[in-house]
Amino acid sequence: MIHGLDFGLNEWVVDEQRQRYLHDPGSVDETWRDFFASPAAVTSPGAVTSLSAADPAALKAVRVAALIHAYRVRGHLMAATNPLGSRPAAAHPELGLAAFGLRDADRAEQFIVDGYAGRATMTLDEVLEAVGEFYCGTTGFEYMHIQDFRERRWIQQRVESPQHRPDRAQQLRILYRLGAAEAFETFLQTKYVGHKRYSLEGGESAIVLLDALLHRAIEDGVAEAVLGMAHRGRLNVLANIVGKSYAQIFGEFEDALDKASVQGSGDVKYHLGAEGTYRALRGGSVAVSVVANPSHLEIVGPVAQGVVRAKQDLTGDGGSGAVLPVVLHGDAAFAGQGVVAETLNMSQLPGYGTGGTVHVIVNNQVGFTTLPGSGRSSTYATDVARMVEALILHVNGDDPEAVDRVARLAFDYRRTFHKDVVIDLVCYRRHGHSEVDDPSITQPVMYDRIAAKPSVRTLYAESLVAREAIGEQQAEGARRDYQEHLEQAFVETRALPAPAPAESAALTATGQPTARPAPRRPVTAIDEATARQVIASQSELPEGFTVHPRVLPQLKRRTASLDTGTVDWATAETLAIGSLLLQGVPVRLAGQDSRRGTFGQRHTVLTDRRTGAEHTTLSSLGPEAAAFAPYDSMLSELAALAFEYGYAAARPEALVLWEAQFGDFVNGAQTVVDEYIASSEQKWGLRSGVTLLLPHGLEGQGPDHSSARIERFLQLCAQDNMTVAVPSLPATYFHLLRRQALDVRKRPLVVFTPKSMLRSKAATSTLSDFTEGGFRPVLPDATVDPGKVRRILLCSGKVFYDLDAHRRAQEATDTAIVRLELLHPFPEAELAAELARFPAMADVRWVQEEPENQGPWSFLAPRLYGVAQRPVDGVSRPAAPAPAVGSSRRHSLEQTVVVASAFR
Repeated sequence: MIHGLDFGLNEWVVDEQRQRYLHDPGSVDETWRDFFASPAAVTSPGAVTSLSAADPAALKAVRVAALIHAYRVRGHLMAATNPLGSRPAAAHPELGLAAFGLRDADRAEQFIVDGYAGRATMTLDEVLEAVGEFYCGTTGFEYMHIQDFRERRWIQQRVESPQHRPDRAQQLRILYRLGAAEAFETFLQTKYVGHKRYSLEGGESAIVLLDALLHRAIEDGVAEAVLGMAHRGRLNVLANIVGKSYAQIFGEFEDALDKASVQGSGDVKYHLGAEGTYRALRGGSVAVSVVANPSHLEIVGPVAQGVVRAKQDLTGDGGSGAVLPVVLHGDAAFAGQGVVAETLNMSQLPGYGTGGTVHVIVNNQVGFTTLPGSGRSSTYATDVARMVEALILHVNGDDPEAVDRVARLAFDYRRTFHKDVVIDLVCYRRHGHSEVDDPSITQPVMYDRIAAKPSVRTLYAESLVAREAIGEQQAEGARRDYQEHLEQAFVETRALPAPAPAESAALTATGQPTARPAPRRPVTAIDEATARQVIASQSELPEGFTVHPRVLPQLKRRTASLDTGTVDWATAETLAIGSLLLQGVPVRLAGQDSRRGTFGQRHTVLTDRRTGAEHTTLSSLGPEAAAFAPYDSMLSELAALAFEYGYAAARPEALVLWEAQFGDFVNGAQTVVDEYIASSEQKWGLRSGVTLLLPHGLEGQGPDHSSARIERFLQLCAQDNMTVAVPSLPATYFHLLRRQALDVRKRPLVVFTPKSMLRSKAATSTLSDFTEGGFRPVLPDATVDPGKVRRILLCSGKVFYDLDAHRRAQEATDTAIVRLELLHPFPEAELAAELARFPAMADVRWVQEEPENQGPWSFLAPRLYGVAQRPVDGVSRPAAPAPAVGSSRRHSLEQTVVVASAFR
């Protein structure tokens, strides 16, 4: 605190400036620096001086500087950003003259303002007029939470200068965009009464905003823009920004499109993605796409980020300028859904940054029926973005010229500082959540006010006419022209012939599609020279690099394993990734602690024990090798997995791996699994080769971190939508990863990876397992005489080793143990061939360590019966609500019972 001075309510302003000055003099304005450097200011204990007694004029100058600073901090609270509300009070308590010890008598007095608004001195009246214009108009600026002085200064230079109205050409462009947006919605409302369309009415300025952003993108040489958005206004954006044809959109309303080409379920029109070209009215164009999105609102945000990062990585130069990410949000969802905070938190991380995203909140001031007072605890819907020090711009949607301005400012800020920026487009929703809903039931006063409001286009056209910028006939002419285009498209759509009924794919009795020509599988074996080249990279370290003493023995064993015939899981994975890199396949690995590996097995990136320097062990494969990008992610599943899904969808040529710290952590990303990974091809025709690595196995560690919930993934399996595998050998894992990367047909892969097996001597492979053969979905039992077998145990994963140990201990030579390394697509032919080797009367049992109501059993039971053509019993733990018990002793007893029961 500065003693001897009375700054009233704004004493905190001066104290904050002093603290910043003490930490970094360059972080405060020159007026403050001069003040704090003067003898009149107290900058250390014991040097108390009364500035009011020493220099009253200087004191007033500091008070004026404090007032300017306060408007920078709090001015947005007085801005007229709400098109439905009355203008805020004339002064906020913290912004009134009295709060600074100033009086009306001081209004005519001149003060040094150190270049504020381009002036050396100003009267207090002029200062008040300026801060009112800059900070209390139809735009509210939140930026003083940003710690970087350079950023704040950059913003101030652009905000604190007189704003000129756009020229006539720009005004006409704004009016045209508003007219196009309004006419599109009015047309749909008239022609398709009762249809859901989630209209943009009340928020038509969003089209002006996107138009301005893309104009700047064209001017800046941006190659592509990627949009993520929920369903509010989506059809309008597809038509007026992406360039999707009106006939195609109307055809979706009419169901007049030929659905025979759609393989799968398809989706409703306001969830669909699209690719197109935005064409500026003044010339120039930029590629633009909208990412497909389900009704899980904000989940599209991280998916879009992944798509953008993938496209940027392809440019090879960091790419943040080549592709512009724009995500549109609803106000209730932005404030309410945790994935927003997760996605914002990723924005500056090494593996996830996109050079800054422009976030646009179409702020309807209401959720479905919930008002902000019940939907958030913060002042603004945008407050979560303060945590990443994003520039936040609140703008009145009824002032499209201000909207145009903030869009350009947002683009320039993102381009300059490579950070996220948030535009809070404060508007309203003319209809209910959907057009069949009556919002007056829950918000009668709000909707009475909305019903009486002219449209944004009408208000703007009247404003232009009043300013004599255009004539009334010109204002109406543009709208009529647009309406005629829509009418023509509507007529053409109605003339389309009815579509032929789509044929459903025939299914076998086991729920699998009927046989069709199988695509040629890629070669997954590698030659010995390649294997040795990859393994050699594990010991090729930078000069002077000190490997941690606990890691060095692992690397030595890895190097020797090809000769000892004890290739473990981590080594097999290294061989898979390294060989793919040598074939030109880029690989991205991300997850929680994935560079080292949760179980200390991977060590993809080594850390120098003495210096902390890092070394990627596969970086020495040579200049011809593709890029390997291993990243530790933040502690997130939902946003992180959504990002990797989007990345994989945009880069089908890459192997994209996401690893959960423990398999059950994927529970936190269930929305991504349900809405994107399992169903995106069926809904949107969108394929992704994303690969999930989920550590799985009941090993006495309690209910958590035991099961990766195999049953949940299998429940979603149908129509060959994804691959689900539980490998029991490192070589199986190796061939599985290489097949995933090299297969022409991309589908998600879910691998239930081991934990204790990572270091099991029984679970190793030899060099020939990698240089010969390929992926085997069923591992036969070659250790028994087929003719003497009377019991066939089928299983997957770790339980095989327990069963095999029991068989050897009991010398049960009449028991065969067959492993299903692949669960979906179900390996019907391979399993049938293996079972045919044994007597037809042999008992067949499925054995799993998971409880009966979990694991693969419920999915496999009908399929196993169909193949075995005899009853198949299930052996497991009893059904339970939790995956495993909390006692390691009890777990061991249960496991013994399960294994023994399989042989009875």
